[in-house]
Amino acid sequence: MNFPIIHTNFWDILIAIPVIIILTQLIKIYFKIPKNFVPLIALILGLLISIFISHRYNLVAGLFMGWFYGYASVGNYAALKTAFIAYRNK
Repeated sequence: MNFPIIHTNFWDILIAIPVIIILTQLIKIYFKIPKNFVPLIALILGLLISIFISHRYNLVAGLFMGWFYGYASVGNYAALKTAFIAYRNK
């Protein structure tokens, strides 16, 4: 079985993840989305950005990288929030 060759750009990650974090927070604030659904929204945004912008000519690569974009943004947000709370409680 041949696996797809996935070319990703450092700038995709540098731009996509902060954009997903910001959009997810704006959606959460303006539409009063419960916190349980925030990772799902981040995943959907990551998939949309990856499929339609970053890897628009390769669906498998778009799905694969979109998954990473979405969950990387969730992980980064959780790490930033934890670090900020720890800093404030210090």
